[in-house]
Amino acid sequence: MTPPEAPQDGTYATTGNTVPAASLRVDVLTKRADFQRASRAKRVATPGFILQMRPRRAEESSNAPIRVGFTCSKKVGNAVARNRAKRRLREIARKTLPYQGRAGMDYVFIGRREATAALPFDHLLADLKRALDTLHGVKK
Repeated sequence: MTPPEAPQDGTYATTGNTVPAASLRVDVLTKRADFQRASRAKRVATPGFILQMRPRRAEESSNAPIRVGFTCSKKVGNAVARNRAKRRLREIARKTLPYQGRAGMDYVFIGRREATAALPFDHLLADLKRALDTLHGVKK
């Protein structure tokens, strides 16, 4: 089987309404102090994970409108289980936060034992949307 030929007219293979990548920028939290500040902020527990949300102060410099962090303790399982849980959390954040997250916020995802890695992916996405609605005060 031969691979398909690239278009010769300069067009791209993908079509449709895609948003430019610059507008979907999400930075990752790496400093312990940021995680500690988020732990004192609002939180929502879902069956698959815990989500914390903290508004950043004006003096906290960051060029990204949304920052996100991920954590899974040893209670989640061994390194393989923790890494799988964090991969799944990163993916739901990547799919949802650029569209439903709020600028100037820090979000921290905390994995749960035997739930984050085991729940169906659609349930995790639905849990995130519900958690964001709760944290943002959206009434339904």
